[in-house]
Amino acid sequence: MHWTAVFFSALVFAFFCPPAFSAEATRATQILDRLKHANDWRHHVMVVAHRTGWKQQGEMVRAENSLEAIRNAIALGAEMVELDVRKSADGTLVLMHDDFLDRTTTCRGETKTRTVAELKLCRLIVESRGIVTDETVPTLKEALLVAKDRILVNIDNKLTAAVLPEIAAEARALGMADQILIKENLWNQRRIAETQALMTAVGPDVTFMPILADDAVHDARFMAQATDAFGAPAAELVNWHAGSTPMTEDGGVLFSTKARAEAIRGNWHLWVNTYPIVNRPPGMLAGGRGDERAVLDGRPQESWGFWIDRGATIIQTDEP
Repeated sequence: MHWTAVFFSALVFAFFCPPAFSAEATRATQILDRLKHANDWRHHVMVVAHRTGWKQQGEMVRAENSLEAIRNAIALGAEMVELDVRKSADGTLVLMHDDFLDRTTTCRGETKTRTVAELKLCRLIVESRGIVTDETVPTLKEALLVAKDRILVNIDNKLTAAVLPEIAAEARALGMADQILIKENLWNQRRIAETQALMTAVGPDVTFMPILADDAVHDARFMAQATDAFGAPAAELVNWHAGSTPMTEDGGVLFSTKARAEAIRGNWHLWVNTYPIVNRPPGMLAGGRGDERAVLDGRPQESWGFWIDRGATIIQTDEP
């Protein structure tokens, strides 16, 4: 089925055949159902707002990792929002992409050297426009409360894996353990075993997803092992692209026919990242077929459509 038909059929399905959830079901539980039952939702493409969804038509229009951007992602209908997590000097989990505050706030210096009270004096800026917003650096707790019952949360942990149990505990204290998704790069059996031990400390009520990159993962069998080991509902797949190479023509091993067959057998989503990386080749994470191709070049079929046609049912993008 062509990717535009996928979107149309999803709209028709949603309008005429709403899910039979109880009156107590929240929007987040409905999205979680889509995440957990991939085979029931192959007709639907889930959208993840990268860095809370800060761009529109290639322009930075919101402060990244801001509460306002989370609210906007919810209003747009995105199903998940990505949050970058660091720690303040006094141990509070906060949202910040970079080691340093300079790029995205009115303050200077390393995030980890400021107490949360000091970070609350740093106002977020819309980077490309130099607009100073009214928002200050959010804590993870504040962001989770905005997301609660409304959208799932993709945790991008900027610290060591040892902090993941602490992140899980914070979500659990808010009754949101099932609303967050945590992840680790996996490339061999040793990494699977290490991450299984980590997830024992995290707890069974938090969803885990492996990140699999095609510079290290070369066959569908390992993809199946990495997802089966955790009962993972999705795998984040990276098709590396160098500036001197042409765009991928087939999606590579991670989007091969065998990989798609394993995803169906294991009931998990193929997740692709189309957002750009600063000062890197366009579409670096997506075989050259990223947001730039869709928005700046005006060729969405050659970016998002390409991945949908090859089985992707989750797209993480700066352009939700």
